[in-house]
Amino acid sequence: MTVTTLTLTPDTAAPSDLAIMRDVAGPDRAREDPIADLEKREPSKARRLRLRVPVWPAAIGAALIAAAAYIYVPSLYVVETDDATIQADTVAVTPKVAAYVSALYITDNSSFAAGQLLVQLDPRDYQAAVNIAAANLQSARGAETVAESQLAEQSKVIAADEANLGGDRGTLIFAGQQLARFTDLARHGAGTMEQAQQAQSDITQREAALQRDTATLAAAQGQSEVLRSQVEEAKANVVRAQAALDQAKLNLSYTKIYAPSAGTVASRIVQEGDFVQPGQTLFFAVPNQIYVIANFKETQLTHMRAGQPVTIDVDAFPNHTLHGHIDSFQRGTGSNFALLPPENATGNFVKIVQRVPVKILVDDFDGIPDRMIGPGMSVETTVTIHAAPRWLAWLL
Repeated sequence: MTVTTLTLTPDTAAPSDLAIMRDVAGPDRAREDPIADLEKREPSKARRLRLRVPVWPAAIGAALIAAAAYIYVPSLYVVETDDATIQADTVAVTPKVAAYVSALYITDNSSFAAGQLLVQLDPRDYQAAVNIAAANLQSARGAETVAESQLAEQSKVIAADEANLGGDRGTLIFAGQQLARFTDLARHGAGTMEQAQQAQSDITQREAALQRDTATLAAAQGQSEVLRSQVEEAKANVVRAQAALDQAKLNLSYTKIYAPSAGTVASRIVQEGDFVQPGQTLFFAVPNQIYVIANFKETQLTHMRAGQPVTIDVDAFPNHTLHGHIDSFQRGTGSNFALLPPENATGNFVKIVQRVPVKILVDDFDGIPDRMIGPGMSVETTVTIHAAPRWLAWLL
């Protein structure tokens, strides 16, 4: 039997070459390990040859390990909590005036549009108040007109008195001039003493008239000030009456209660014919816009950010998954705003992981009617804090 011997040097040795060598060399040569011979001659090259691993199997194995970690270790990319409920900006519908309920335009769990009339209260008492206030306003305006006309008349009287006073001053000046002239004539023998005495008497009369007219003018001016104050008071009465009319109209408008926004009725306790008081809750208006308040542990907030996607599982609809996103974080734990917040500075301290409310907005309802989901319903939320790589998403 002829045996062909294949010589393989360490520099050119490879796993495939070694396999060919074993097949060609025959049973006796195949039992000899070329790598063992190589270890004797050059140990470092033999060690590298033994550690050489194919690339593709290693890459596929690493991808499978990463996929398994992504699937079975969710804390690497999501945070979740079941301490979450649906909330809404619920409004308590209350009257602002006391009256009987004359008409109800809603019923239990009925829906309504924004601005829709919900409750009609008996308006008759408040309409009468509006009529009385309107009459008082007309009376106040009439009194103002009378006071202004009286002030105008008094202004005319003052003008006449001032004219008379000016005439008295003129005649008094003329009488003084006459007295001086007659006195001078009498001193030179050209006139009589009787004329000088008559001029003096005339001056006395003119002075008396001037004093009388001055007093009359002062009295007229004082009366004018009184009338002016009456005009100001009448104007104030008009303003007061106008305010009373506006308040009466406002109270009348309160007899109609309109919807602040679109929503549904919840917890209705009012009936047609009831007498309601200001501040009494008639029912609650639940708006259509809802959101989720999820209480995450403070240790879960490290990688959470506003805008991250959230999946929402509603307990009432296990076959539906809602989608939303983080809107905001409350600046403070829930216990900090409780009625009796904890006081860690007193007594024994035990560290407890606190929870922080996170507001999540719902982006879609996945076919669930929004009226079927209301405040207080329990949900489970899952926040994606790290997205899967593209190649991993393709692999999954």
